[in-house]
Amino acid sequence: MFAKVKSYLLVTLLLFLAACSTVAITGRKQLDLVSDSEILSMSFRQYDEFLKTHKLSKDKNNARLVKKVGRRIANAVEKFLRSKGKSDLIKDYKWEFNLVEDDAVNAWCMPGGKVVVYTGILPYTKNENGLAVVLGHEIAHAIARHGAERMSQELLRNVGGIALAIVLSDESPETRNAWLLAYGLGTQVGVMLPYSRLHESEADHLGLIFMALAGYDPRGAVTFWQRMARSGGAKPPEFLSTHPSDETRIKDIKKLLPEALKYYKH
Repeated sequence: MFAKVKSYLLVTLLLFLAACSTVAITGRKQLDLVSDSEILSMSFRQYDEFLKTHKLSKDKNNARLVKKVGRRIANAVEKFLRSKGKSDLIKDYKWEFNLVEDDAVNAWCMPGGKVVVYTGILPYTKNENGLAVVLGHEIAHAIARHGAERMSQELLRNVGGIALAIVLSDESPETRNAWLLAYGLGTQVGVMLPYSRLHESEADHLGLIFMALAGYDPRGAVTFWQRMARSGGAKPPEFLSTHPSDETRIKDIKKLLPEALKYYKH
């Protein structure tokens, strides 16, 4: 039994050591077990399915604005990565920007450049520069391959869970289930959520640079997140949240502004 456990742990360690890549600009090492071909294929299919089941906004002005700002940031990112010899990072991207009729205060960018903005976030973006804050942040998630990294983390976490299940295979069902539940909670709070907060902070960092490269004032990110903070609603403690607290986020953004402003040409 323990020989099997050692084998699983060895595989886990080898996967972790061998499957690493580096995030553009920040230089952070990330786990990378999922190929671009795999994740982009899934992304494009899911995006098409989403658009089939959700209503596009009939607000032509705001829909055009989403496409305009998104394309402007995408062009700036492409130019920047090309200048750094990293254009391969997005060589298979198929940028698409859509405004969806939904009251949710949300936006996202799937791997491969498939972007959706919900109409519910527009009262907080207020204007073109505010929209650039949101789109820069969401595009940053895709450029940093956060989706692939989360999938890789989940794969690695499942390998660890298999090893634990083998260790407990001779225990009673009650004991086994209790330990597996504890393992799940431990990885969720101790590993998965902090990684998610890391992704959010990294997307804030890269997003500021991306919007600045596109000619948008990154200082607008402070006022945008201040508006978001005033939106109210119950929020969990930061250590149990997938996002930094409003206070932490705004403080960190202010620290990042001097760097981002170096890319801002106005």
